[in-house]
Amino acid sequence: MTTESALENEISPVDFIQLQEYIEYSRIKVKDAMKEFHAGGKLVHHRFGDHIDAAGFSLFLKTYLEVEDFPADLCRRLYWYFQRSEQCCPDQSPHTTDGCVSLKAVSCYFSILEDGNPRDKLEYTFKLYDKDDNGHLDSKEVDKMVTQMMQAAEYLGWDVTELKPVLRDTLKAIDIDSSGTLSQQEWIQGGLNNIPLLVVLLGLKVAEKDGQHVWRLKNFNRPTYCFVCHSMMLGLRKQGLSCNFCKYTVHSSCANKNHTPCVRTFVRSKTEIGCSVHDWISADCDSNKCEICHKKIKMLTGKSCAWCHRMRHSDCVPLGSSHCDCGLLQHHILPPWAICAMDSSSGSSLGENYLANINSDGHFLQIFPVNDTTPLLVFVNPKSGGKQGKRVLRKFQYLLNPRQVFNLDHGGPNPGLQFFQNLLKCRVLVCGGDGTVGWILDAIDKAEMAIRPPVAILPLGTGNDLARCLHWGGGYEGTDLTEIIKQIEESILVEMDRWSLQVIPADSADEGDPVPNDIINNYFSLGVDASIAHQFHIMREKNPQKFNSRARNKLWYFQLATHETISASCRNLKECLTIECCGVPVELSRLSLEGIAVLNIPSMHGGSNLWGETKSDGKLKKWQEVTVDPDALEMCSQGMNDKLLEVVGLESVVEMGQIYTGLKSKAHRLVQTAHITIRTYKTLPMQIDGEPWMQPPCTIHITHKNQAKMLMGPPAKSLGCFPK
Repeated sequence: MTTESALENEISPVDFIQLQEYIEYSRIKVKDAMKEFHAGGKLVHHRFGDHIDAAGFSLFLKTYLEVEDFPADLCRRLYWYFQRSEQCCPDQSPHTTDGCVSLKAVSCYFSILEDGNPRDKLEYTFKLYDKDDNGHLDSKEVDKMVTQMMQAAEYLGWDVTELKPVLRDTLKAIDIDSSGTLSQQEWIQGGLNNIPLLVVLLGLKVAEKDGQHVWRLKNFNRPTYCFVCHSMMLGLRKQGLSCNFCKYTVHSSCANKNHTPCVRTFVRSKTEIGCSVHDWISADCDSNKCEICHKKIKMLTGKSCAWCHRMRHSDCVPLGSSHCDCGLLQHHILPPWAICAMDSSSGSSLGENYLANINSDGHFLQIFPVNDTTPLLVFVNPKSGGKQGKRVLRKFQYLLNPRQVFNLDHGGPNPGLQFFQNLLKCRVLVCGGDGTVGWILDAIDKAEMAIRPPVAILPLGTGNDLARCLHWGGGYEGTDLTEIIKQIEESILVEMDRWSLQVIPADSADEGDPVPNDIINNYFSLGVDASIAHQFHIMREKNPQKFNSRARNKLWYFQLATHETISASCRNLKECLTIECCGVPVELSRLSLEGIAVLNIPSMHGGSNLWGETKSDGKLKKWQEVTVDPDALEMCSQGMNDKLLEVVGLESVVEMGQIYTGLKSKAHRLVQTAHITIRTYKTLPMQIDGEPWMQPPCTIHITHKNQAKMLMGPPAKSLGCFPK
């Protein structure tokens, strides 16, 4: 291969980012996709011993990443990368790799990138390198492991100049019995307990023990020093490790050395409950003033309290009070002295003033609330808003107790709700889109909490109609999260109606898409807007890497809307459905509609008020189960807690655009009602709270379910979220 063609086949950082995005959206694990190469699998005929051919590699990517049209050029570059890796192995016979790539190399590479259960991944990776299946890794197998990790680290953006000796020292430290080989038990225990660098390289997100740092690779954009060796971080790319919980920073070569432990997140004795003391950690306090002597703190001479974030010189730490009030966020933090570890034998005797939650040490963690506080339970969807979700997760883990911040990718909302279940005072913050909010509200319904907590929203991603209605804005723009928490403290409690959706197929044998949800929080629609949403959904499923920003998503929506304007696939909608509200039929014959929308809140399509504003005549209106008279409808206002739904008709995509831009005040008001029955006579696109599907002929019943407690943000401030 010529130098020019070799360069064309090199994997670029952009390629690698694209690959990670595919992996992030895939629901299939590497070890499951690899089963297709074993006996009985659909790809077994592409396997030749321990190798697979190019066609098999391509089909593996499509199977694993759930993408039919995976870019052919990226597939070619990846395949060439594995071929080149094989050729670099001195012990590999040339004829065995001719035109093929190593199955184990492919499996290991993607396993390292994939986010999974730590113990399972460590066990799986060990088996990949144990070529002779004898339960031990010899020196040759360890060398291959180091080489593969070096390659993975390089593409992850790590500065690898010092990495190889560090990796060798790491693997040597794992070899507890100094036998020169690694057993599976040594590998797993080493990876889980005491080798943070290994954990980072394998992509394992673990905080197995309290006081253990949770590392991530970081590129520092200003002079930063290692807290272990006290020398500056150097390098062109990722320069070191930073702890998500306390921001402790180290060189990769210092990660395995003795360093200050991370913050404690709970206490281990009943006598410590309520003992509010500072937790001083080494921190970048450069140019900040010491609260004791009021002099500037120079680099590497200061400490910061993990809870109140006050700063002192290291020498001044013992000179001041040890009492900690948790600073500006004292009403929202669940401090460590409010969480106690109890043995399982004593956990059942403490009544209902706490909630038990088992930690990795086998203890029950029990909450003992601090008086005059309302702890904030934070749920973060890390996949919302591109990379925003992951950044928000890290920031909240630093600002609050990590025990009160939950990654929805790790077990969903149930662990957090169970932990807070018996608290009489708490608030919930959902960081994600409208779909994530609906998920949490459903979970709260099922959790049977002592008191249902009110829910605030930090909107991530696109749409965010519910967040707009509750004054949290249309999308988070990076404002200091401390300010967001302060706004939650000033928020107002409101009730929001929630509605049950029942879909009964006309023909049980006529299979359509599964209905995404059976509860409406925001809206339900069918026709033109649902058609656009469904096309967008299909495209995003096939090519997730093309839908990683708000601006790009809006451009795709515009393109699909333009296509729908030309095709008008939902014209003459009145001929294929009927609507009945509380026994009263809704007249559609005189209207030319392409869409029907059922509204619970005054925002849809990312900020459109389809019902429009209603001028008040100052008179108190009597609640009515159904209103269909056009003149009366003009006087009907919309509310999210009135136990009524509003139904509007949409004439076209053009009308939708006119309402969004303000050129038209509202859609066609059809009815305001407490119960709706819709009968359809052909397959139609539908959506519920932005989740689309294709539905064969059916009968749909919409009835009131309950009301959820929500928090409405102060209208005068934007919270750093764009309004529309």
